[in-house]
Amino acid sequence: MQANVLVIGGDETVSQLSGVLSRLKVKVRGVSREEEIRQALRASSPTVVFDGDFYAAQNGKTEKILGLLQRSKKDFIVLSSRKEPSKILEFKQSGAADYILKPYNTREFIMRFNAVRIKKIRIACLGGGTGLFMLLLGLKAIPHVLLTSIVSMSDDGGSSGKLSQQFGILPPGDIRRSLVALSNAPEVMNQIMQYRFDRGGELYGHSFGNIFLTVLSEVKGSMPEAVKALSDILNIQGIVLPATRTLTSLVAQFENGKIIRGESKIDVGYGRRAELRIKKLWHEPGPESDADAFASILSADFVIIGPGDLYTSVITNLALKNIRLAVTRTKAKKIYVCNLMTKPGETTHFDALDHVKEIIKYLGKDALDYVLISNSKLSDESTWEYSKKNQFPVIVGHVKDIQKITHAAILLADVGNQTELVRHDSVKLRKEIEKIIEKEI
Repeated sequence: MQANVLVIGGDETVSQLSGVLSRLKVKVRGVSREEEIRQALRASSPTVVFDGDFYAAQNGKTEKILGLLQRSKKDFIVLSSRKEPSKILEFKQSGAADYILKPYNTREFIMRFNAVRIKKIRIACLGGGTGLFMLLLGLKAIPHVLLTSIVSMSDDGGSSGKLSQQFGILPPGDIRRSLVALSNAPEVMNQIMQYRFDRGGELYGHSFGNIFLTVLSEVKGSMPEAVKALSDILNIQGIVLPATRTLTSLVAQFENGKIIRGESKIDVGYGRRAELRIKKLWHEPGPESDADAFASILSADFVIIGPGDLYTSVITNLALKNIRLAVTRTKAKKIYVCNLMTKPGETTHFDALDHVKEIIKYLGKDALDYVLISNSKLSDESTWEYSKKNQFPVIVGHVKDIQKITHAAILLADVGNQTELVRHDSVKLRKEIEKIIEKEI
């Protein structure tokens, strides 16, 4: 039988994938013995799914089959329950186009399978807050792309912080924003997800979407499973993953030696001089990074870091050992999107060079390929209003100084927008990212 999909593994995996992929109207063939695997790989050019667990107990069998797959030069996806970064790296280095964790969500599996099968451009976005929301809003309009949003889980303030403390769950706020940004649900559903109660006693200040995610987390047993369920409900155009699977506190040591715990306290700069710089940022206790996020970064064609509050939305992800490892080991082109405005308590007096220095510092090496810096002209009125809050436009400075610390291409572009707030413009951002993609693909 001429197959579109070749599944290397046991009967149970073949049966499951036949059901999952039936909606794509592809023919699935299962093989398990070495000789029939050889013949199947020679006979046609299918997309291959390799069940990494099936041969795990058979000494040397996995390596033999990987050798056959490498020599066949066919795209193959590894399906496995192994979450160790070293194991994921091992399969990726053996040529796997993707590594999908069991048990998998059907919608996410199909999206990732299709990305390999029809060679979509895969973009992993790292961040949090409004910056990540605006980026995703723009990028989802790019055709032939699979977007994965990897969201920081360090928010401990406001509605997210209260729900996290009361229910012992990962904070839902930034996850909610990414889900809404990628949603293909009717607009009224997105409005409901973003609705914030302005009365109602204990409901006051809470976002309905945060409460919904909390309920789903209770029903499904964890926030990552809740995210998958809500992704299905909202029919999102991409995949949203938490950067970590366990609760943690963000900790910052400032240049005067003062240590502050908690993302919200670091973010607002309360009780310290706003110009004090952060010397070191870390998590306590060290959280478990999400294995799907790790694999998605390794499998990406592009990784976009930022925009967002430098430390509490962006570097909070890079301070995670396995996320940092994935970003530095992936073959993807890495793009850093610099912020538009400084942030009191985090980036007072920072220029673009300072931002790039910190990204490289927490990556542990110069791994960037592009740095996108805004040269948008802001109105005097906007600049004045922000100056009252001790926020100022991030100065580009001398590009040659930035080039001394990174081999990345420095791109200056009009990517800002100003209404009541100064934000990155989702359409302008998308156009600049598209230019990079066109150059690289």
